[in-house]
This record gives sequence, structure tokens and C-alpha cells, in this order.
Amino acid sequence: MTTPSPPAAPRRWGLLERVPLRTRLVTITVLLLTAGLILATIVTRTVVSDYLVEQVDQQLKRSATEVAKVTLQQPDSPSPRVPTDYAVTIRDTEGVGDTIGWPQTIARFGTPAIPAETLSEVADRQGEPFTVDATGGETPSSWRVVPSIYSVDGQVEGEVYVALPLSDVEQTVSFLTRSLLVSGLGIVLLGGGTALLLVHRSLRPLRRIETTAAAIAGGDLSQRVPERPPSTEVGSLSASLNTMLAHIERAFAAQEESEQRMRRFVSDASHELRTPLATVKGYGELYRMGALDTSDKVDDTMGRIEDSARRMSTLVGDLLVLARLDEGRPLRRDPVDLVAMTHDAAQDLHALDPERAVAVTGLDGTDVPSSLTVTGDQDRLRQVLTNLVGNVARHTPAGSPAELAVGAADGQAVVEVRDHGAGITPEQAERVFERFYRADSSRNRSSGGSGLGMAIVAAIVGAHTGHVSVRETPGGGLTVQVRLPAD
Repeated sequence: MTTPSPPAAPRRWGLLERVPLRTRLVTITVLLLTAGLILATIVTRTVVSDYLVEQVDQQLKRSATEVAKVTLQQPDSPSPRVPTDYAVTIRDTEGVGDTIGWPQTIARFGTPAIPAETLSEVADRQGEPFTVDATGGETPSSWRVVPSIYSVDGQVEGEVYVALPLSDVEQTVSFLTRSLLVSGLGIVLLGGGTALLLVHRSLRPLRRIETTAAAIAGGDLSQRVPERPPSTEVGSLSASLNTMLAHIERAFAAQEESEQRMRRFVSDASHELRTPLATVKGYGELYRMGALDTSDKVDDTMGRIEDSARRMSTLVGDLLVLARLDEGRPLRRDPVDLVAMTHDAAQDLHALDPERAVAVTGLDGTDVPSSLTVTGDQDRLRQVLTNLVGNVARHTPAGSPAELAVGAADGQAVVEVRDHGAGITPEQAERVFERFYRADSSRNRSSGGSGLGMAIVAAIVGAHTGHVSVRETPGGGLTVQVRLPAD
């Protein structure tokens, strides 16, 4: 025994999938703005900081030699001779020394924390500035330092470090960073608000599409999405949706019409079969009750039962033909000579009414062609002409003339069956190919027929990719024209 598989678990939507598109677009815009502004702030801060430090380096390189020389001349002077913002550290070859600078500068920015270096290490720096931290001070600041080696009378005496504080650079960079962050925050807020407004406005057509879809889901298939410029995505979507909705509406209309035709067809078929069945049943009951007490009554009753059975057989046969044609069963594809078939149909009509004048002519007064070949099912095409001449025999006065015209027109084979009876009205002409339709509103069956003859004609011609139509015969009457693809 096979164990039934468990039902599929409901899909779990992710957090991002549950967020509305409008919120996602605004969030993405804000995040992109924030990331761009942070990157711009970092790059700007780095570039400005490097630029300002480069300016300090240029100043140090220009003035370091003079400042060191002045300081070395009187290192023990009670009033330093170094410029106000400078600090000079002097060390002997043993690394022992002190830092000289204005007390106010040292007290504010602290003392440069010069690392212990040997003379060779100082020489390797080749006078290039480097940055050190500060010790002490009210507002400690980094210092930019230029090292050098000093000598007296050609004898190396020690090391000299000339330094400038980077407080101005740090303050400028800090102020620039704060300004960029504040302005960036304002740009992000303004950009987010603008993005929210623009996204809300841009998604308005989609909300209209949503409203239209809801109306359609409610059953109103006549709704259409408002048109937008086709060059936009929403415009292209609107055009596609409107085209799809038009197809859906037509499909629903066709389905409804088909259902109505089917209900009418079943109703008419039931109505047609009910009368002969009731006749057979009624005469059967009469026989069972013993009402048929003479041979003449029995013979008459049996004749009526046979007539009802024949009508039912004819009706069932016609219904089977229509059912096979509706199923689209393949037809035979043989060469068929319409001229020979038209002559045969004329002889059939003459046999049904010997007093009727029946003529075979060409189209528009032309000569009858010797042959006119089409590809199709010969039996079905013969049934078309049989039904048409049968209608002429049943529905036109006895002895009235009839013509069968055959020829080619516009690359098609054409056969016309013309009578000179009472004809039909334009309203009747529109419905003449409907199943079970009779021009006689009383549905009188005295003339025979089930109301399926013209429907079978239309179905067979349609299966041969042809076309059948009716029009008034000049002088009165009805003309049925059949067009088929000619070989």
C-alpha cells in the first residue's frame, strides 16, 4: 500500500519579499546615498588631510635648517630663540638631550614624543618628515618632525629634530568632517523624501493596474488599464495587459456563446427527438390496449412508426455528421471535379421534381468550364450539393426554375445554387446556418428536414477552408454560394 505523500508546506515568504516595493525602492535609494556620502566624506577627509600635512612638510623643509641653527647657537638661553609654533629636540650622540620651545606652545600642545634613534637611523630618514604623538599638554596634538644630524668643526655632535604641531590640520579636518556629515545627513533626508515622493508618483500607474486587476477579478472583464507611453516599462506592461484582457474577454464571450449554442442545441435535439419517440410510444400503447383491431389500422400504425423511426434515423445521422465535423476529424483529400458533381446534383433535383426546369450555367453568364478541380472529401462535398438541391425541392414551389452555376473567381472554385421561390428575409439570412433553425417560426415539419441541412453545409465547407453565404436571387428567390480553394 502506497503511503500518501504529505501535503506541501505553505511557502514562507522572506522578510524582504514581504516589504512593499515602494519601501524597498526608497530604502535602497537612502542606502545608496548614505554609502556614497560616507565614501565621499572619507575620500575628502583623506585628500584634505594629506594636502594640509604636505603644506606643513613644505614649511618644515624650508625652515628646519635655519630653526635648528638658531637653536643650536644658544641652546641654554632662558628665552628660546625658536619661532613660536616650533619645538626643537637636541640630543647628543648618546641620545641624551632636551626639547626646546615656547612654554605656551609646549603647555598647550604637549612635548613631541621623539623616538630614540641612532645616528644611522636618522641618516636613513634623509630629512623626510614623519609624525609623532605628544606627551602632556592641555590639548595634545600630533607633531610633524624633520630629523637631521648636526656637527661642529666637522665632528658629529648629535641629532636635531625640528617639529611643528598638527593642531591646525586636525582642527580643519575635524571641522570638515563634521560639516560633511551634517550636510550628508541633510542630503540623505532630502534625497529620501524626494525618492519617496517620486517613487510614490512613479508607482501610481501600477496602483491603477492593481485596481483594474481587482475589478477584473470581481468579474468586470470590460475594465482596461490606463494607457501610458509605450516607450516606458509601465506603458509596455499596460499595452500587454490590455491586449491580454481583450483576448480573455473575447474568450469568455466565445465560451459563453458556445455554452448557449450547446444548451440550445441540446434543447432543440431533445425537442426534435421527442415528437417521433412520442409517436412510437403512443402507437405502441394503442397496440397494447387492443385499439388496433383491424389489419388496416395495424398497417397504418406500422407505417407511421416506420416514418417516425426514419425521421429519428435521419436526425441522428445528421447529428453524428456535425459531431464528427466539430471534432475536427481529418477528411479525405482527393481531387474532386466540381463540374461533374454539379451536373449530378442538377440531375438529382430534376429527379425530385421532373416538372422543374434545372439548368447548369457558368458564373456571370460565362460558359460552363469543362472541369474544375478542388482537393477534398468527395462524399462530403456531394452532401453539400445534395442538401442544397434538397432545400430547393422542399421549400420552393413545384415546377419553379432553378440554376446551378459553377466557375472560378478570385482564384477560388465557386458553385451557386439559385432558386426562384419566396426567398428569405435579411434577419433569416443571418441565422440560416444555425443548427435547428427554420425560417418557418411554427417549426412545421410538413416539408421534412430537421433544420440541420444548412448547418451541415456550413460545417463541411468550413472544414475544407471554404466559405458559404446566401443572397437574394435577381428577380426573387435565394442563392447559396459555396467558395472552395481551387487547385
